Amino acid sequence: MTPEIWIIDDERTIRDALSQTLDIEGFHSRAFANAKDALEQLSTAFEGVIISDINMPQMDGMTFLKKALDVDSELSIVMLTGHGDISTAVSAMRQGAYDFLEKPFSTDHLLDVLKRGIDKRQLVMENRELKRQLETQSAPGPRILGNADSVKQLRRSIFHLKDQDGDVLLQGERGTGKELAARFIHDQGTRQDEPFVGMKCRQIPEALIAMELFGSEQLAYATLPSYKNSKIAAAGKGTLFLDGIEALPLNVQEKLAALADSSERPRIIASTRVDLTNSIAQGHFSAALFKRLSATSLVFPPLRDRSEDVITLCQNFVRTTASRFGVAPPTLDAEHKDKLLQHPWKGNVRELQAYSERWVLMGEQCLKNEGGTDHEKEHDTLADRILKVERAILFDALNRHNGMLKEVQNELGLARKTLYEKLKKHHLDKQNFKG
Repeated sequence: MTPEIWIIDDERTIRDALSQTLDIEGFHSRAFANAKDALEQLSTAFEGVIISDINMPQMDGMTFLKKALDVDSELSIVMLTGHGDISTAVSAMRQGAYDFLEKPFSTDHLLDVLKRGIDKRQLVMENRELKRQLETQSAPGPRILGNADSVKQLRRSIFHLKDQDGDVLLQGERGTGKELAARFIHDQGTRQDEPFVGMKCRQIPEALIAMELFGSEQLAYATLPSYKNSKIAAAGKGTLFLDGIEALPLNVQEKLAALADSSERPRIIASTRVDLTNSIAQGHFSAALFKRLSATSLVFPPLRDRSEDVITLCQNFVRTTASRFGVAPPTLDAEHKDKLLQHPWKGNVRELQAYSERWVLMGEQCLKNEGGTDHEKEHDTLADRILKVERAILFDALNRHNGMLKEVQNELGLARKTLYEKLKKHHLDKQNFKG
């Protein structure tokens, strides 16, 4: 959405003319006949640009400027001034105005000033949001980042659940943060001093699932199984996190539903990517188990449904990665933001995090060479993983030795030619590591 432009001028003809011009150019404008009305509605959440006349009755532009900057010192305020009043406009800029327009002014000049003012204000708002997100990350609380309404509600629900003791069902696509939420609910909840045991149901062969979960095939179907040497026993009175619970065989699901009646058992937090109501209708999932779990259920929105968070998340991941490796974060320009917003992010936040980390460590050119975000894969091959580890080792050594190749060569025990070949393969330039 285009940020709103406020117009403050006591002359109706000027207000109407500016509003019409901005409407034609695709801006959403709002006009005020006096500065007092605008000031009463101003807050730090304002994301646009304010155009204010200097000479007005009741409250003049200079007084408005001072009071507005008291509300938010980083507002983008453009002052309107008549011919011969440049000294006042210059004084206004010294006091914090973003720019001034001398009447009469061209439409092109107006648009140029507004676009620059919007860019400045949006950078301020993005930096503030990033700071809030980083503070959230370092404080106790669920690490589900974002500012979309659905994510805010999700964080509130997760925070509330930590003080409850019932089973929980987490629903959402891969990479949306289900495991993060499960760990927070356990780590901050009533069972925090007990074990947290995870089981990735989709990665265990069906023939071995019962043994893994209950301890043995026989015990899984006994009337009173002991669960010795099982995930259930390992979790004790803590939390058993079943990731991909839809992959459990139906008979194992039924036994798990019966276990819910026992007081001597772990809390079950289950996650799924599929619509379990459809699975029940098709006879693939236990209605009894679903009833037990879905009494408390959370839905994790995909990243494509909260695109307003993409830029903030990317900035967070980029800066965190850059800080971890002691390098300057790359610049997220307008063109890059457009690409991020246009990408479908089928892997959700996990894919965006992996992309951001590679961008910091491997550079823009390397991302292009490997196909950018369009070729994200859920699982890397062994060769891919080995390449990433090799690059990380080279990157770390270059960083510690300030790009001194002789020292890197000695530390890693590489021949000179081999080192140069590896640097070329990983698109690493020693000049980028000079102190």
